[in-house]
Amino acid sequence: MSPASRAAASLQQEVVVTASTTEPAALGRSRSRSGVRMGDRVFSGLAVGAGVLLLAVMAAIAVFLLVEAVPGIRADSKNWLVEKTWFPDSTPSVWGISALAFGTVVSSLIALVIAVPVALGIALFISHYAPRRLAVLLGVLVDLLAAVPSVVYGLWGLNWFSPHILPFAHWLNDRFGWIPLFSGTVSGAQTMFTAGVVLAIMILPIIAAVSREVFLQVPRSLEEAALALGATRWEVIRTSVLPFGRPGIISAVMLGLGRALGETIAIALVLSTSFTLNWHVLEPGGNTIAANIPLNFAEAQGNGRSALIASGLVLFVITLAVNMAARIIIARRKEFVS
Repeated sequence: MSPASRAAASLQQEVVVTASTTEPAALGRSRSRSGVRMGDRVFSGLAVGAGVLLLAVMAAIAVFLLVEAVPGIRADSKNWLVEKTWFPDSTPSVWGISALAFGTVVSSLIALVIAVPVALGIALFISHYAPRRLAVLLGVLVDLLAAVPSVVYGLWGLNWFSPHILPFAHWLNDRFGWIPLFSGTVSGAQTMFTAGVVLAIMILPIIAAVSREVFLQVPRSLEEAALALGATRWEVIRTSVLPFGRPGIISAVMLGLGRALGETIAIALVLSTSFTLNWHVLEPGGNTIAANIPLNFAEAQGNGRSALIASGLVLFVITLAVNMAARIIIARRKEFVS
């Protein structure tokens, strides 16, 4: 190599070394001056703003319900928390939400008891048992069921399901009448049991869809480790899939419960409304907070509308308590969260 070539190569090497030592320092000075990148700051601001906006909306809803409910509560001549009648516009005003809250909780619990096992079974079948093509088809069908409007379920329950469930209600009363829930006189199909079954059908696709996605997120290594130890498919699900997906299952169930607690049109169509506390779910009657509001809002006057808003406030508190309980349960199961 000629002296000129050696000098050029040495100069090029010095330039590379100088650039490699000065660029990180310059980059560090640039980042230290500007802090985080502009995109990160924008995204962080939007995320914080969305969270604050959500809290503000929730607080505004709570304040609105509380302010609008106070006149009706003050006008009530009896204890509105335990009274079982609904005459808020009479003189004196007499109304209460005990029967409404009772019907809301009972119908939702019936729906959960029926829907949760079936929904989990569907989710496990789609995620771990069904062939790929069948699993895709069933997943689409489940998602479509979740998108069906409430009024469609209500009309179906009123015109087709209620007459067909009556023989089953008689069978439950004859065989299991010794259980207080199924005792009493079966004289119609517009019962709390019918409403609970319709609600179960409505929330089933929601629970199944969310649970299916949770089961599909289980690490393959956990399942393969259980199979390597000689576990059967059910043992893999019991020891790996269900424990890992427990927080997601709880979230899915609470999401379905929220849908059941707030359902309006379907219950208003299916249930024969009455303001009674009746543990016999096969007897006609009962009512829920969400169904009572649209049924009486058009005819309600000043105190009547305030009483309806007060019942909405109670439903708001019940829903908030359910979600807080779910968050506490999930927080205790953090060992299963990836």
